[in-house]
Amino acid sequence: MTLDLTAADITRRVQTRPAAPDLPRLDDLPPLRTSMLTTMRGVFRAALHALWDVQVHGAANVPTSGPVILAANHIGTLDGPLLVAETPRALALAKSELFDSPVGPVLSAAGQIPVSRDYIDHRAVKRCLQVLHDGRVLAIFPEGRRGAGDMTMLRGGAAYLAMVTGAPVVPVALLGTRVPAGHLKSTPPLGSSMHIVYGEQVHIPMREWPRRKADVAAATQYLAQVCNAHVRAAVDLTQMSLPGA
Repeated sequence: MTLDLTAADITRRVQTRPAAPDLPRLDDLPPLRTSMLTTMRGVFRAALHALWDVQVHGAANVPTSGPVILAANHIGTLDGPLLVAETPRALALAKSELFDSPVGPVLSAAGQIPVSRDYIDHRAVKRCLQVLHDGRVLAIFPEGRRGAGDMTMLRGGAAYLAMVTGAPVVPVALLGTRVPAGHLKSTPPLGSSMHIVYGEQVHIPMREWPRRKADVAAATQYLAQVCNAHVRAAVDLTQMSLPGA
């Protein structure tokens, strides 16, 4: 896939499509559970800082109010906890298998959202829309699985949600959560550096529900181009290497 689209390309392709019906009903969903996370976020953050050298760059790029989508690369097991702990208002998507593990009750109590990686999870999509409709921050790992973390190939969820809701997308580069050539399930050595680098906001033209596959594919291709450039800039900024596949 050639990543050579521009924001003008996306605007032209999307805005020429006819209008469509509005969002699906969300009133059948239970309220989001966020009280535990609101109370404990500072504790989680302090624990991470006590165990590792956590450095944050560009936090001012994340709006302090209103819906926001964080599109982060995914290289290590600490990515989700680190991103949620360091980003006020953030809730995250997590693979559904985790909710059947010993940490499942904690994730559920903290308002995290289970999502299947094997099929289009419509309930997870509606939960994401609920988070954004409530004016919160939604953290997504659009690469889908832990890997090289260069964000050259993304799944369509982040772009789709941005097109539906109009929420800005903030690219996020996570570095140091897995050492080069480290196992996908490994954690970095205690005391080592981990970086979060928030990029500048990306605005994808809003369109009403539902989306044509071609529109989502074009917006996803553009977002991949932006996110890959951001990761490369973050590597230069921090002098931290990606871990490799």
